[in-house]
Amino acid sequence: MRHRKAHRRLNRTSSHRKAMLANMAVSLITHEQIKTTLPKAKELKPYMDKLITLGKRGDLHARRQALGKLPDQAAVQKLFDTLAERYTERPGGYTRVLKAGYRYGDSAPMAVIELVDRDVDAKGAADRAREEADLDEAVEA
Repeated sequence: MRHRKAHRRLNRTSSHRKAMLANMAVSLITHEQIKTTLPKAKELKPYMDKLITLGKRGDLHARRQALGKLPDQAAVQKLFDTLAERYTERPGGYTRVLKAGYRYGDSAPMAVIELVDRDVDAKGAADRAREEADLDEAVEA
């Protein structure tokens, strides 16, 4: 019996689970919407909400705590500048999990997790910028 056991184990070791959640959080901060399995999305939601609350606090200690949880400095920068400003009036509930059917290969339940009031242009912005840079480079050459 799993009485008083808090989180899902997701069939991973604790270090793998910790790294996976951190990487998924960076992807969610960067793209503001990601598609994953339903149990992973449900596990990521409170993790992400706590990070945004750190961003809203905005002090040095909160920034260092966020840097300890996230492996990407640019994501922490966006968290503290853009997202914290966006959610100043919202008292919580910064993410939303939407069910998205079942995966073809193994019928795993899929979900889309996204930030509430997300920037629609953020998804794929890095890819678009990289393609434009490659195109400009090809034109110059």
